Amino acid sequence: MSHKEDNGGKGSSHRTDLYASIPRTCLPIVYHSDYNITFMGLEKLHPFDAGKWGKVIHFLKEEQLITDGNIVEACEATEEDLLVVHTKRYLNRLKWSLVVATITEIPPVMFLPNFLVQRKVLRPLRTQTGGTIMVGGGFHHCSSDRGGGFCAYADITLAIKFLFERVEGISRATIIDLDAHQGNGHERDFLDDRRVFIMDMYNRHIYPRDGYAKRAIKRKVELDWGTEDSEYLQKVELHSEGALNEIRPDIIIYNAGTDILDGDPLGGLSISPHGIVKRDEIVFRAAKRRGIPILMVTSGGYQKKTARIIADSILNLHRQGLIGPEALEGEGSSSMVTSMMCGPGSSGSTFTTV
Repeated sequence: MSHKEDNGGKGSSHRTDLYASIPRTCLPIVYHSDYNITFMGLEKLHPFDAGKWGKVIHFLKEEQLITDGNIVEACEATEEDLLVVHTKRYLNRLKWSLVVATITEIPPVMFLPNFLVQRKVLRPLRTQTGGTIMVGGGFHHCSSDRGGGFCAYADITLAIKFLFERVEGISRATIIDLDAHQGNGHERDFLDDRRVFIMDMYNRHIYPRDGYAKRAIKRKVELDWGTEDSEYLQKVELHSEGALNEIRPDIIIYNAGTDILDGDPLGGLSISPHGIVKRDEIVFRAAKRRGIPILMVTSGGYQKKTARIIADSILNLHRQGLIGPEALEGEGSSSMVTSMMCGPGSSGSTFTTV
């Protein structure tokens, strides 16, 4: 797929550093060490592991899948990039530490000078957002004019808008959101946009229970407390196949939260580590069979062991020929990308271009 020309004038694209040529020697994994939020232990006051991306990369290096030289380094999204979706008023509100404390659900942040909040909290989130845009997908509780659930920037919406605006052949997208929480941010943003098909499968009893946003969901699968592997994986296969059969998209954004793991303090489901690995494989195989590019973001997950599970899933996708050079061969002749972009409410990316 080629980039669209910038013709200037009304509707033209702004200049951005987020779309650049990537060496063919690189694996389809996007990451930057700045993703990891560490500052005076404040990150430990939220159940989300704000350093899990570095741990995933460490595990993948141990398994000799990646090196520093063969992954794609993410760039920080600029204010001009963010304004593609966000309002100036919303971005200005992030200059108040109290607002950021509310969004990140870490109350002590309100007492920090905002220049520290920008540097230690929002810059990592902007870098994650930039990584998502480079491949496409992320924080699913944030919409254009409101944040929440540790999601300050609407990177799923931004990624799709960038693709529509800048890449030839991308005019329809499907979001498959399998985080334990409803993806109300992107749902609000695409409520009246017929180009975007949303499938959302989530625990019906937990945050955010956003009835207004649910109107955007074209295939809604509501789960009960304690749903286990057998029922869960059956529904993943049935509904992901159904969604992709209903409308064939040009790109799939797959929100692969690990907060479905048994014992997660916020997700309320009972899926095993093997079930999570199998879930990701089901979605990737569905994309590959159809030759549709897919971008996976690692999203929510509130236990320390989720980093190992994410790494195991990426390793499995590679072994199965669903990401990396092998993904270019065989049925569907697709290409896949994996982007290590994450965020609790819905971030982290395995960007896979099937």
